Order: sequence, then structure tokens, then C-alpha cells
Amino acid sequence: MRIVDAGGGDWLPSAVETIRRGGVVAVPTETVYGLAAGLLNPAGQDKIFLIKGRKREKALPVQADSLKRARAWGFAFSPRALRIAAAFWPGPLTLILPRPPACPAWFAPGSPTLALRIPDHPVTLALLAAVGAPLAVTSANPSGLAECLTAGGAAETFGSIPDLLVLDGGPVPGGKASTVVDVTGREPVLLRRGPIQFKDLLGVWNVRG
Repeated sequence: MRIVDAGGGDWLPSAVETIRRGGVVAVPTETVYGLAAGLLNPAGQDKIFLIKGRKREKALPVQADSLKRARAWGFAFSPRALRIAAAFWPGPLTLILPRPPACPAWFAPGSPTLALRIPDHPVTLALLAAVGAPLAVTSANPSGLAECLTAGGAAETFGSIPDLLVLDGGPVPGGKASTVVDVTGREPVLLRRGPIQFKDLLGVWNVRG
């Protein structure tokens, strides 16, 4: 395990290399710290499931650096879902979307949908852009326990993991997991309350034209 200051220095190449060789990177977001691995790299994701104690049937969420990148990778949005994404991303909102054709069969096997978010933190956005593809990212905490809000907390919690790089972006300002909304149907469905109010999402969803 290594912890590096993401506020200065040349941390980005090391973080990208960790992702590409199947390691895990602890990243700050505007909500909580997360654990990131390559979306097409099962080795890194195996480590996340192991260190979190997360059940395999509970698919890892996905993060991208931009709406453009997400759509280029194959995520499809209805016109209303696209309005929601444009209004609240980057930010603490996770959307449940149809599974992209580019997604390998071993990732969330059998699931017709995936959870996608564009985080609002410069460190994680820089990593996503440098990798050039979406990442599998979930909260940095053992399943069922409180999320880590600092790099030190992530390092203390997961410090025994050998191929873990912790990016210290300072304490996260949110401390509350993202709002999760399923937008695959005719009407949005709130799956988890979070920083973004559902009524505000509905206001954008129901705009005519």
C-alpha cells in the first residue's frame, strides 16, 4: 500500500499504471472516498470484492470522466435521462442505465443494467481522463461499515492490501453517498436518497420539449 499527495507532484502516471496492471486506487470524490479498478480488468475488481467483503452478485458501479466518454463507450440515454445527466453531472448522482454492448460478459453477469456516475472531484476526473475509459468504482469501506472520508482513513482501513495506491485529495466535502435513480423505465425510480433531491430530478425530467 502507498499513499501519495494528489495535490501536487507527478502522481497521475503511477495511478494509471496501478489501474492497468490490475491494482486498486483509492480516490476522492465529492461524496466519499472510493476504490477504483479497471472496468475491463477482472484482477483489480477481484481485489475490490475481496477487501470490501462485497457479495459478487452486487455489481460494482461505473464512473466516467464525462457524458461524452460514457456515450462513446456505449451507455445509452433516453432524451429525459440525458436531460437529467446534463443537469446534474458531474455530481453526486448515480443513474441506472441499460447495459452497454461493450461491457464484458463477466462484469455484472446477467444484469441488463449498470450504475453510472460522473464524479465532481478534479483528482478522480483526471485519473478517469488519463485512463481513457470508465472505471469500476465503489465506496471505500468494508461492506456494511461507514465510508472513508479521508485518505488516511482509507489507508488505515485497507493498508494491508499490497497493490493499493491511495490518492490523498484531502477530506471529502460531502460525506454522503450519491443519490441513485433508475432511469430505464417510463418514469424515474428513486433507489437511494442522497445529496440531490428527487423532486429536483423530477423537475428536470418533466420539462416539456
